[in-house]
Amino acid sequence: MPEQNTDKLSARVAFLTQADIPVLKQTARELDALREDVNKLSARSVSDAISPDPMLTVKLLRYLQQHKRRSQTSEVVQIEQALLMLGVEAFYNKVPPAPLVQDALQGQTEALIQLLHVVHRSHRAAEYARDWAIRLTDLHFEEIRIAALLHDLSEMVMWIYAPADMLKIRAMQKQDKALRSKAAQEQVLGFNLLDLQRQLVKEWSLPQLLLTLMDDENANKPRVRNVVLAVNLARHSANGWDDAALPDDYKDIGELLRLPPEQVMLMVGADAGIICDLSKPH
Repeated sequence: MPEQNTDKLSARVAFLTQADIPVLKQTARELDALREDVNKLSARSVSDAISPDPMLTVKLLRYLQQHKRRSQTSEVVQIEQALLMLGVEAFYNKVPPAPLVQDALQGQTEALIQLLHVVHRSHRAAEYARDWAIRLTDLHFEEIRIAALLHDLSEMVMWIYAPADMLKIRAMQKQDKALRSKAAQEQVLGFNLLDLQRQLVKEWSLPQLLLTLMDDENANKPRVRNVVLAVNLARHSANGWDDAALPDDYKDIGELLRLPPEQVMLMVGADAGIICDLSKPH
């Protein structure tokens, strides 16, 4: 990467490391409601409220990593476990559900819509990854779910903090369907989002296990393969169940789960009206 681009990446990482990442309004509402109802307030109920929110998830895990007790010998990746260690009241005081994404993007309606699309896509990836981990009898399936949920974190924070640039990248790719995401990102930002993600998760001191699970370069490992395939399926199916990349996804998922591609299609809820010729080379 050219020196100028390296400087741009370093500057962006430095900014985001200092920034207070906003959370979803729905998450804040649910957490406020729980705090007002003592009968419902527990580590489990708070965990359930946090779980769908990638931004608050990463804020909690980051805080816990940065405030490790000397007696803590293992990393904490699961949300409920993190809350039990920190304490529910301490969570509200130390990692409050604020500021809000909707306030950060006030007046940026299109950027907000695109961010929410990425969050929704991450939810789907997380659900797929969790379900497949359970099928593969992975007892720590929640770790897999969180890795898939946070896989595209850099894209989310850039929609929040660089909406104009992200809209420009989107417009370029709509105009030129052959333009690859990485090339468009480097042209507009001076770096690509994958490099930003790798730098961010290190600077944010996220658990090493999570860094491994989120890194596509480790895709030869079954647990990482699960995350990568879940993210791919969520990304491609977001374009419609007739996306040209999906037949390959079904084959790859089938190999992971030892299922025929046709059964994978049924399992993930692919549109039954679409006939995919899985025998064709792609």
